[in-house]
Amino acid sequence: MNYIFEIKDKTGRKIRLTEKQWNHITSPSSLHPYMTNYLEEVKQTLEKPNMIVPNKYDDTKVNYYRFLKDRRQYLLVAVGLSNLRELWRFSPLLSNVGSF
Repeated sequence: MNYIFEIKDKTGRKIRLTEKQWNHITSPSSLHPYMTNYLEEVKQTLEKPNMIVPNKYDDTKVNYYRFLKDRRQYLLVAVGLSNLRELWRFSPLLSNVGSF
């Protein structure tokens, strides 16, 4: 399996993003094709989030938030926790964290 990156988050969890996952997220037919330009911001969000919040709908997911000053929005990176602890899904840029 080819990884785009493998990092440790702020809490020491190992998180991986595979090429297959990234292609799925950024494909023109996906909900978030604009994320193609945000790979570095995704890594920064996982390494130095402003906050980490359990997903309120799914116990196996955690949401990482980081405020992007230049866009004046939060980037939400949703991580599915499994035995491999692989990064599997991104959500859009948000204006208001309270919406989740």
